[in-house]
Amino acid sequence: MTAVSAPAQRRSRSPWFIVRHLGAFGVVGAVGFAIEVGLFQLLYGHLGTGAVVAKAAATVVAMTVAFFGHRHWSFAHRARTGFKREYPMFLAINGLTLLLGLAIVGFARYGMDLTSAWALQGANLVSIAIGTVVRYLMYRRYVFPVADAAR
Repeated sequence: MTAVSAPAQRRSRSPWFIVRHLGAFGVVGAVGFAIEVGLFQLLYGHLGTGAVVAKAAATVVAMTVAFFGHRHWSFAHRARTGFKREYPMFLAINGLTLLLGLAIVGFARYGMDLTSAWALQGANLVSIAIGTVVRYLMYRRYVFPVADAAR
């Protein structure tokens, strides 16, 4: 296990670095959010796809775009542990948060019997907010670890 240098530790804890890191994560997330919300609305609201299928398809497309954004921008300063390790881990984490999102949308649609595209979009937004926090914490820990944790 190699130690992270003192200048690198100070730099990664500086307020400016944290703002830039969270900003990059936010921009990638915003692009993914726009893709997911737009695709969900298109599939469910306009093409008549079932709510859960629309949520699953929208999430898969958005998470694939997000992986490349996070790997090459928002977490580019982290250890590079290899695509063959990172991508499956990223997919597993997103799979877990997808299941959480599907449960929320499914509960809204079938448990609460909501059928309005706007009501289900509200449930979708709640699932995205919860999933975002979970994904950020898990990406930092498992997918894009600090250099000394990667060994």
